[in-house]
Amino acid sequence: MKDKIISKAGELFLKLGFKSITMDDIAAEMGISKKTIYKYFSNKEILVEESTSMMHTAIHQIIESIIAENHNPIKESFEIKRMFQEMFKVANSSPLYQLKKHYPEIYDKVVAKETSECNRFLRHNIERGINDGWYRAHLNIEAYIKFYYTLLFSIKDGTSLESESQKLELEALEYHTRAMATEKGIKELELQLSKTNQ
Repeated sequence: MKDKIISKAGELFLKLGFKSITMDDIAAEMGISKKTIYKYFSNKEILVEESTSMMHTAIHQIIESIIAENHNPIKESFEIKRMFQEMFKVANSSPLYQLKKHYPEIYDKVVAKETSECNRFLRHNIERGINDGWYRAHLNIEAYIKFYYTLLFSIKDGTSLESESQKLELEALEYHTRAMATEKGIKELELQLSKTNQ
């Protein structure tokens, strides 16, 4: 029951916002009493923390499965971007923006965990891209990781609408990839952009 509550809460938080969804809403949606929810979670903040943790785990399992498909590094980045777009398409307002605004301590934990794991994915992507000729040789990998995160988090922190955030994140991915890509990489980037714009 606990996992079902976390899962349903996460779904509602994504769709309607962390602030607006109450314990009553979750209970009504599940057809259970609020007392049942409080049996597992003493307050909403704990439920928000557990649901964001469950979402984080689910996202990283999907990212691992995309990496296991062994696409070229540029296609891999776009497949991960498409996964995020699909996952957050039901959200009206940006979940991370709301989390930062209403639950800043949980936001800080999520960002720290996210940055640590995504650094690993991003570093592997860039190293493989350099080795296979998709990205330019002699890139300062740490600097490019930092540049990309600075772009992404400034978008997330400053954009309340999820649809606007998704558009800007796609621009950031293009900007990041174009800055690193070889001629071969630029051709693949243009192919992925044409697929995205269809």
